[in-house]
Amino acid sequence: MARFGLTLENREDRQLELPDLLAAMQADGLISRDQQQQLNSSVRPKDLESTHPVTIIAAQAWQNARDGSLLHEEAISRWLAQTLGLEYLRIDPLKTDVRLVTSLASYAYVSKRSILPVAVDGSLATFATSQPLQQTWQSDLSGMLGKEIRVVITSPSDLDKYSLEFYALAKSVNKAGKDAAVNVPGVNNLEQLVQLGKSGNLDADDQHIVHVVDWLMQFAFDQRASDIHLEPRRDMSYVRFRIDGMLHMVYEVPTAIMTAIISRIKSLGGMDIIDRRHPQDGRVKTRTPKGNEVELRLSTLPTAFGEKMVMRIFDPDVLVKNFSELGLSDANKKIWSEMIEQPNGLILVTGPTGSGKTTTLYSTLKHIAKPEVNVCTIEDPIELLETQFNQMQVNSAIDLNFSDGVKALLRQDPDIIMIGEIRDLETAEMAIQSSLTGHLVLSTLHTNDAVSTVSRLMEIGLPDYLLRATLLGVVAQRLLRTLCPHCLRAGSIDELSWRQLIRPMKMKLPDKINRAQGCLECRNTGYLGRVGIYEMLRATPKVKDMIRVAVERQALFETAVREGMIPLNVSGAMKVAAGITTPEEVLRVVSIA
Repeated sequence: MARFGLTLENREDRQLELPDLLAAMQADGLISRDQQQQLNSSVRPKDLESTHPVTIIAAQAWQNARDGSLLHEEAISRWLAQTLGLEYLRIDPLKTDVRLVTSLASYAYVSKRSILPVAVDGSLATFATSQPLQQTWQSDLSGMLGKEIRVVITSPSDLDKYSLEFYALAKSVNKAGKDAAVNVPGVNNLEQLVQLGKSGNLDADDQHIVHVVDWLMQFAFDQRASDIHLEPRRDMSYVRFRIDGMLHMVYEVPTAIMTAIISRIKSLGGMDIIDRRHPQDGRVKTRTPKGNEVELRLSTLPTAFGEKMVMRIFDPDVLVKNFSELGLSDANKKIWSEMIEQPNGLILVTGPTGSGKTTTLYSTLKHIAKPEVNVCTIEDPIELLETQFNQMQVNSAIDLNFSDGVKALLRQDPDIIMIGEIRDLETAEMAIQSSLTGHLVLSTLHTNDAVSTVSRLMEIGLPDYLLRATLLGVVAQRLLRTLCPHCLRAGSIDELSWRQLIRPMKMKLPDKINRAQGCLECRNTGYLGRVGIYEMLRATPKVKDMIRVAVERQALFETAVREGMIPLNVSGAMKVAAGITTPEEVLRVVSIA
């Protein structure tokens, strides 16, 4: 490729030019000669000056003449890296220490040379570039930093995007913290150190704090985060995102700045900014980068080093799904539809926090909410505001609890009632009473499996005869990470492991399964997205006969299986056999007795 100018041997700096790039791509068989000549003759001089040649070629949406794949920016940049003998890097902001890398060089310096620091490891500094033919900056920076420079290629769009984001964020954090004390007075920090002569008060409405908060939320939406954790520590505080059920470190900021960030968010959520000694709840409604409305539920907690906040993100597009998108198999879909179409009775959804219960309930209510039906909910708090429901929120300040809320709802001529959670005997009795008087009642409970739910209700004092009269069914559920479609590979599972996974039932050993590998799309985890698995206990006549105070869990479990219940682990094994997830992921979230 040297004859077309694509070589690193020439030490004289030069820009990557469109004619050279097109000629090299044509010589390598990626594009045709006609495409090369057409673009060379049609591109405007103004575009050549303002737009990167890789971006110009990618805008043509050409297909690779070799394999028919789309020649987008990343594909062209990967080919360019291979041609020049360099590594390609897709910048992952979650794996980039923004505070550290932005300290290596100024924004003016890196933007002028189309480079971006992305990693520092001891005496080695890694810089991404979209102009690999410019090289003299490497020796300059190596001398200034006293580090060896490693160069990787990235796409022009990623370079421009993350250069602006990283340096704008670092600038806002630095300016916000310039005059801040080590700890802000008034914060409930058990190790608080007061510095005389410094107020340390950061204004929550300061433009730099506003910018950091805006970036934080937009970045979370972009990364598919379900929760944002803001965690104060002694000197530096942590920002972490939960993505596909796993927490990822995102950023570190001085604790004084974290206090201002939390105050800003509390202000947006209508919470008491001054009170940092009591837990508080709030909510914020905003928009994603794509323009979709999103709600964030806010919760604060006083900790040893200050006020901690968790923001749970409720995206309506994610929270309300059809039954297939939830992960229900055809058999479970039929069972669930039969349950929710009953005119009265009690249906319980159970599982630990973060297992998708809210998504299941909202999706179900959305499905059955018709103009001729009155759907009422009592929640703590209201997870998602939905115009088709009549929603009420528990309020401890005025002694409005779940049981009192249900009493009030019963006077509102409801057809369907959703109770956010059954926490005590009084709420359980109101749920039972509502179902006995002709209402369909849906609620949640925190138990490990469907069978344990029956025992739990009797343990808190609910008579077994009332359960037999009202219970329609119990659904236990979990969320499994699904394999990344970009990098999954075929694998196998031995018969012993398979038998352990599916016990006590029997299923044919699959010839092959898919395994996690890891790529840039999934941040080398091998997983991308999540899907539900379900254990549906129907209250059939035989199951109801087993609902007795003295019944053993195992006996009830065996009866439920004979009546068609598929245990959680077997539901997970079915997803493994279908190539959707791995045995390890099922065993991670489901305990097998």
